[in-house]
Amino acid sequence: MVAACGAELVVSPNINPAVIAATKAARLLSIPGFATPSEAFAGLEAGADALKAFPTDVVSPGALRALREVLPAHMPLIPVGGVTIEKMREYKKAGAAGFGIGSAIYRPGSDAATVLKKAKDFVEAFDGLG
Repeated sequence: MVAACGAELVVSPNINPAVIAATKAARLLSIPGFATPSEAFAGLEAGADALKAFPTDVVSPGALRALREVLPAHMPLIPVGGVTIEKMREYKKAGAAGFGIGSAIYRPGSDAATVLKKAKDFVEAFDGLG
């Protein structure tokens, strides 16, 4: 159903080999979430295209750096859950390929202008990381 809607990727909350397999069978990118090294390696083994480091309170920049040392260089690691503009530089130095941003941009009741301003601030901060 996701592919039929025109999606190109599935971001899932955890490492579930059946979800990864179904995603790949549909020719979509699979980006499952992990919080431990064992989960990261399970996602890699199951065929994930990238790994969502979630949440950042658990997967610190130091933990991401350590994982970057042992995971294949081609495997993108994407911190999600608690990412702030202030945290981005440290995660990028630790090997983050990108970021998932949600509640730092939108909270229930936020107006469109506020969401747009916050989103632009994140894009500007990301572009400044080099």
